[in-house]
Amino acid sequence: MTTEEKIEIHRGLKGVYFERSATTFIDGKAGELRYRGYSIHDLAQQSTFEETAYLLLHGELPLQGQLDAFTRDLKAARQIPGGVIDIIRTLAHAHPMDVLRTAVSALAAFDPQADDNSLEATRAKGVRLTAQVPVIVGAHAAIRAGKPVPESDDSLSHAANVLWLLTGRKPSTEAAQLMDRDLILHAEHGSNASSFTGRVVIGTEANLHAALTAAIAALSGPAHGGAAEDVMKMAQEIGAPENAAAYVKEKRARGEAVTGFGHRVYRTEDPRARHMRDGVEQLSKEMGEPRWFAILQAVVEAMKPYARFGVNVNVDFYSGAIYYLNGIAPDLFVPIFAIGRVPGWTVQCQEQLQNNILIRPLTLYDGPAARPYVPVKDRG
Repeated sequence: MTTEEKIEIHRGLKGVYFERSATTFIDGKAGELRYRGYSIHDLAQQSTFEETAYLLLHGELPLQGQLDAFTRDLKAARQIPGGVIDIIRTLAHAHPMDVLRTAVSALAAFDPQADDNSLEATRAKGVRLTAQVPVIVGAHAAIRAGKPVPESDDSLSHAANVLWLLTGRKPSTEAAQLMDRDLILHAEHGSNASSFTGRVVIGTEANLHAALTAAIAALSGPAHGGAAEDVMKMAQEIGAPENAAAYVKEKRARGEAVTGFGHRVYRTEDPRARHMRDGVEQLSKEMGEPRWFAILQAVVEAMKPYARFGVNVNVDFYSGAIYYLNGIAPDLFVPIFAIGRVPGWTVQCQEQLQNNILIRPLTLYDGPAARPYVPVKDRG
């Protein structure tokens, strides 16, 4: 038996457990997701982003006094140094994810705990970055539009402040609650591509800013973070609910995937999707644009025959519509994903540091056999 015959390759590390985690439980077959033991359904319906972020970072739901202090810490960190604003101005023409990646990297130069990888410092930096990432995205959106850099409003919750920074409008209670839910649903999702990237980087004993810079880079790829933006492009292309069935039929006939369906983990409906679905329906009515929800539901109906093959709707299928209905530019959809995911990336890094080992998998060589070197003058 050859060496190659003895080795089983798991491409993409599919099905490989590389570490233990006390943060997120996912059952892809049952369509179940829990943060720290709490059902995503309970958190989406009853919690807030601030409370959920505390839960992820600390491991337990906060008491009222702890939540109040955590919220104050978040609000106190809602600013970025002038030097980072200068970088954003220089990069005003760039894609928002490129700007976000660069600005988060630059923040390390201004953070007094940048190189402190203790649990307490990592958690504190995670809180600051949770507050700062929306400010970066909002500042870039304003600068490229020729508007003044917006100031955060400390009277607003984290989710409402995100909408304020991105739209310049105080959101309705319903719109703020829906964005809050969206951020909760995106806050953490186990060892996805960006979280794994963050673990690889922090595992080298680099700092949290470096790890999150790398995580943002991984998220920027369309195979990971781009579905929300692409779903609205699809909805605009379909144009009307009655066109959805033909659109799906043509896509499937060409062997092409329908954006917003299927997931690397879930074989049933993404458990996060239902909470976005109800919210999009309500928001579309509030904004006087019900056709977008109608188009999306027509696509879901057209895709039902493929559900038995594990091709089901995922959370990003509805997220893009929420952002679009709030008047947010499509290229900001993935940065919003990042805004929600900062606590999750941070806790993944916390766990890696607590029992650290350098992540160094192997690749099976299948190139040429050993061969002699021939000087260039003798090569013919």
